[in-house]
Amino acid sequence: MALIRKRRLTEQQQRRIQKQHKSRQEDIDTSNDLEGLVVQHYGRQLEVQALTEPAVHAEKPTVAAGEPEPFWKAIELGSIWRCHTRTNLEALVTGDRVKWQADPNTGLGIITAIHPRQSLLTRPDRYHKVKPVAANVSLIVIVFAAFPEVAPSLIDRYLVACEDANIPALLVLNKMDLVKENDPILTIVQEYKNLGYEVLLTQSDGDLSELAGRLAGETVVFVGQSGVGKSSLINTIVPDALQKTNIISENSALGQHTTTSTRLISFGENAALIDSPGIREFGLWHLDTENVQNGFPEIHNLLGHCQFRNCTHKHEKKCALRIAAEKGQILQRRLDSFLRLIDEITEAQQKN
Repeated sequence: MALIRKRRLTEQQQRRIQKQHKSRQEDIDTSNDLEGLVVQHYGRQLEVQALTEPAVHAEKPTVAAGEPEPFWKAIELGSIWRCHTRTNLEALVTGDRVKWQADPNTGLGIITAIHPRQSLLTRPDRYHKVKPVAANVSLIVIVFAAFPEVAPSLIDRYLVACEDANIPALLVLNKMDLVKENDPILTIVQEYKNLGYEVLLTQSDGDLSELAGRLAGETVVFVGQSGVGKSSLINTIVPDALQKTNIISENSALGQHTTTSTRLISFGENAALIDSPGIREFGLWHLDTENVQNGFPEIHNLLGHCQFRNCTHKHEKKCALRIAAEKGQILQRRLDSFLRLIDEITEAQQKN
């Protein structure tokens, strides 16, 4: 039997095919576009929530007696549709406002355009590439707890990321019922309050009305170490969220990751919660030293006042930062976090 070889396309043929595909995409009639919100995404497909209805609804096909009922999905406000995107669009993320079209005969849609973003939260992935996490976020809730043990350096990393994205931060100490009197975590909470950060305290199964009220009208993303109770908080505030929760491993005392993809959950009026995958580290290698400095405002104000312009802030006697830490004007642990991040970024830049 003769073998049929797969024909290889020349570069010219490949360009022609790509041009034809792009032309078909651009020929899409956008006059009937709907407004939508990306609520989750699965690889190349996304789930879009309908924010508007068509001016004229398509009519459901009629069938003769005895014929099978065809598939039909009505376009309704709040309905969720699995969508593809036009090839000329940038990568979309949860929280994006988009224009899209729906096909009631298949239950599928296509995203034709994206609205300008008010904000974009990103983080580096394990392959040293910047990965977008969520769009149009208006508040980042950093959740931590006494157990698993709090890592102030990780909180500092989140705060740097918030400052870089120009998104306000809210610190939430969860599981207050597990905090004992004179627990060191209370000192950490007071330190962040003294720095001007907003802090709320919540209990595992307590009243969350204060937190819910603070989130009203906001598009919020929850971040923090695994096991601190992010998904449990969301389940309480939005009972039908059906977020998976897990029990902290007794062997490792570390939280087990339970959320596998970033998901947007409508909450109240004009508000939404975004639950993102738990992470134990928040790399900031893609930022520069100025970005890190902006994330430590109390330290940023002292920069430029050292004796030497190239001060490393590690051993110089007349270093303004070291002197301020010795006098208690800034926190030594915050200075340590700052220098650690600067070292990480410098090392990453040298490798690249």
